[in-house]
Amino acid sequence: MATNSSARHDTHSTTAGSGWSTKRIAVTALFCAVAAICTLFIEFPILPGVTFLKYDPSAIAALIAGFAFGPATGVVVSVLPYLVHLATESGIYGTLMAIIATLSLVLPASLIYQRNTTMRGAITGLVVGGVICLACCILANIVVTPIYMGAPREAVVAMIVPTLLPFNVLKIALNCVITALVYKPISKALES
Repeated sequence: MATNSSARHDTHSTTAGSGWSTKRIAVTALFCAVAAICTLFIEFPILPGVTFLKYDPSAIAALIAGFAFGPATGVVVSVLPYLVHLATESGIYGTLMAIIATLSLVLPASLIYQRNTTMRGAITGLVVGGVICLACCILANIVVTPIYMGAPREAVVAMIVPTLLPFNVLKIALNCVITALVYKPISKALES
């Protein structure tokens, strides 16, 4: 992970000054497509007996985009792919929850990595992003889930320790570990 800066992958500028390059726009669109496919078609339960909470690997695409091209690209890939959920049974609440979960992980991680493009910077970013994401997911569950599920807030709060906390910790850990493992080979592929 240590060989990257957000400007390294940007070439062939389409605008004068510090605009997005054609490569950055094209790769951002590709990351958005990958994230959208993941969030729509690759989801599965990761906690035994808790089938209503499903993991999808779309945040990995957003993390890689944020590390490779900077926080702005990470934000785009953290938001746009989830808008497809507006047309699914997830609706506005599922879309909102997905965006909060991904954005709260990707933005801090990519901001930290942008300042320190070393393995240490990446790990620090992933840990800080993971902690912020966990807090945001739990708060969002307390606020949004009662509206979405039509359940009393007390019932949602009672689910935090036995269900929501372990699910979110596992989800965040999977996203961070997989990103740490695949980022370097993907970054090298982006260079060519």
